Amino acid sequence: SELNILAMESIQESNESPGMPSDFAIRDNRHSVSPLRTVTVSFPESGNESDKSVTGAGDSRHRQSCLSYHDLRKATFERESRKKPAELDRTEFLPAGYQRVKIEDDGNVAAPELTSLLRMAIDIRHRYYNYSLKSDYVASNDDDPFTDEVPPPSTHIFEMVDGVCNAWQTPDKSGRPFFVRSVKEFYEDLDVICDIVADGPTKTFCYKRLQILDSRFLLHSTLNQRLESEAQKMVPHRDFYNVRKIDNHVHHSACMNQKHLLRFIKKKLREEGSTICTERDGLSLTLREVFNTLNLTEYDLNIDALDMHAHQDSFHRFDKFNLKYNPIGEARLREIFMKTDNHIKGRFLADITKEVFTDLESNKYQFAEYRLSIYGRSMSEWPKLASWVCANRLSSPNVRWMIQIPRLFAVYKGAGILSSFQEVINNIFLPLFHVTIDPSYDINLHNFLKMVVAFDTVDDESAREPVLFSRLPLPQDWDLPINPPYSMWSYYIYANLQVLNQIRKSRGFNTFAYRPHAGEAGDIDHLAVAFLTSESIAHGVMLRKSPVLQYLFYLTQIGISMSPLSNNMLFVPYDKNPFPRFFSRGLKVTISTDDPLLIHFTKEPLLEEYSVATQVWKLSSVDMCEIACTSVRISGFQHRFKSHWLGQNYRLVGAAGNDITSTNVPDIRIGFRREMFESELLIVFGREFVNRGDNNDPRIWNPNNCDFGKK
Repeated sequence: SELNILAMESIQESNESPGMPSDFAIRDNRHSVSPLRTVTVSFPESGNESDKSVTGAGDSRHRQSCLSYHDLRKATFERESRKKPAELDRTEFLPAGYQRVKIEDDGNVAAPELTSLLRMAIDIRHRYYNYSLKSDYVASNDDDPFTDEVPPPSTHIFEMVDGVCNAWQTPDKSGRPFFVRSVKEFYEDLDVICDIVADGPTKTFCYKRLQILDSRFLLHSTLNQRLESEAQKMVPHRDFYNVRKIDNHVHHSACMNQKHLLRFIKKKLREEGSTICTERDGLSLTLREVFNTLNLTEYDLNIDALDMHAHQDSFHRFDKFNLKYNPIGEARLREIFMKTDNHIKGRFLADITKEVFTDLESNKYQFAEYRLSIYGRSMSEWPKLASWVCANRLSSPNVRWMIQIPRLFAVYKGAGILSSFQEVINNIFLPLFHVTIDPSYDINLHNFLKMVVAFDTVDDESAREPVLFSRLPLPQDWDLPINPPYSMWSYYIYANLQVLNQIRKSRGFNTFAYRPHAGEAGDIDHLAVAFLTSESIAHGVMLRKSPVLQYLFYLTQIGISMSPLSNNMLFVPYDKNPFPRFFSRGLKVTISTDDPLLIHFTKEPLLEEYSVATQVWKLSSVDMCEIACTSVRISGFQHRFKSHWLGQNYRLVGAAGNDITSTNVPDIRIGFRREMFESELLIVFGREFVNRGDNNDPRIWNPNNCDFGKK
């Protein structure tokens, strides 16, 4: 079934401009029980001139219109900024030539029982997300995180109970502990979400809404492409190359490209060949001796010899993909050059990290959120990692750190390092609670945490795992030689972060978001877990198999950092990647690199991702700038940076929150996204919720800020 566009007679409305050409109507044959709905395509009054090519007199008139629009917008913005929030009319920011598609009576297409299920799902997410103290509201970090000043200890006290830290304000444990939903409540809520996701009528409804969003974006692009392009041309200095773009998903140990690593290895072999860098069978070996045992010299090394690029043999083979992290197939070289905890205390990795930082800073407009690993094998991991960062002063205005937790319990259990899953949780979180309550516990760790913005959990999602939620044991009872399921990892990471964040916020410290890998492969239950617990996710390609979750991710505007070239190597061929469809529908997607060392060829892997996506999917300059803008919005950089990069009012919805001189995204595009979003909210939540504002600012509306259960 498809949308049939039928020419109809003009429908004159009381507010219609004189001289308006005939409207068009779209009959949606998929809603057989619904009456004919019309889609009004609003053209500017000079409709005939809008079809002229951008040349000659038509071009001159159009450019004059654009210039006058920008002058008018500036004056309008100055006038509107003095208004009270309730008086603000966002439509005044949009140019007169903006052509809209309006579906009449679109709010009557949904059966109440369907929208009630979607409202229930968002209400359940609200119970988790509302308490997570998301990274949008973290305290501003110091410009220099490596300070000797030690804040005094607080009176907080905590204890680990069944895998979750309970914390109180005072040592006598008076009053209620910091709030966190129990694991029993979590699995009950997860069961409800999974039931909603599997509901047949809800699937049909969500699929149709997503298809309509697709079609409306196509019509918008067709009608307004030239006006959007002209708006960009009128912006001085700004283009795609000098708008800020952030690589939201990239692993630190693979943040450089192969040529960079090859040059670095050759340089170290030439300049520090006599440096003792490892031990073997009780003997200390220099770097040159290590290469001699491999029968290799500096001259022999090349890109092909490194053999670190993921090829066709890694498709659906996550194990082979991980082996590509070993230069020349040697785990010893990975330990020497790509580990923080080794014989030389990670000095080589720190040196190449500084070179990557220098490249980013010289570029000025590219930023990254690099992931460092904490495995949970012992409590000494945090002090060692923090000491490595602080000793080498690995800080950059272009970089923020994230912590990734590989789900490798089965490996360490098999090696006899761990006895239960509770030990993993203790090793990961107890040092964080100690240093938050008393920073003198480890001043390096306290300083390092100033630069950390989020936590992540990573591993092969395609691996089989137990899914009987109600029968899962507590962490101290999980002593099986297999990994706990994804849901179990996610809940205990989320729950402990939630309590930790409440303590850190009360102390004026920065807080951490939970931004896991989810939906790269495996069961869509992972995405249901992420829907409850996450601020944003990495990958998310499996959303293409669940219209309900996809629509819920759209309604709640959960960020999705997608890596098409990485997916192409592992699970999804490039031509089948759902990114362009997610983008056209209005999901909060952005492009990231994942593993430049294993995937990319150029010095600027993020631009390589944008370049390939633009060529294959025919993205426009407006599309690319919108994606880049989204990467800033979902990042963990502080408010003061975002307000400088996106404009002072970036938190406002619609065109009122857009500064084209900073983002290079025309108000028309932002206005269109807002109109589509609010039209879907109107269908699902009703007009009373769409008209509700945030408690502090009625211009800001977010479904995560409304308690639908009480209503």
